Amino acid sequence: MSFNLNDALKNRIVVILAILLVVFLFSSLSSCNNARHQKISRDKEMAARFALEEKMSRFSQDRSILEEKIKAKEKEVQELKTTLEGLNKSLVGEQLISQSLKEELQKVTKLKDALEADLKERNEDGKKIKK
Repeated sequence: MSFNLNDALKNRIVVILAILLVVFLFSSLSSCNNARHQKISRDKEMAARFALEEKMSRFSQDRSILEEKIKAKEKEVQELKTTLEGLNKSLVGEQLISQSLKEELQKVTKLKDALEADLKERNEDGKKIKK
């Protein structure tokens, strides 16, 4: 009987070990499945990060290019302002010269009118004296 008891004990141990083996097998499979899902999730996250970093890099490059264009345009605007100020000063000078020439023309016209009037008077006086 002790042989049967020993066989029964061995059978129980084998059954317990088989149950433990099945539990560990399911646990191992579950762990592998969980690890696969985590790897897939991590790979998706890494791909998303890479895409975002790439976009950020492109945006940084675009921003640098736009900043350079802005600086160039600001420099161009400053040059145009300087040119405009120079032209305005030149225009003011030309307007002053024009005004001065108009005044001179008015003086010369008045003198011419006065001379013509004087000449007419002398001409008339000369005619009166001859008669």
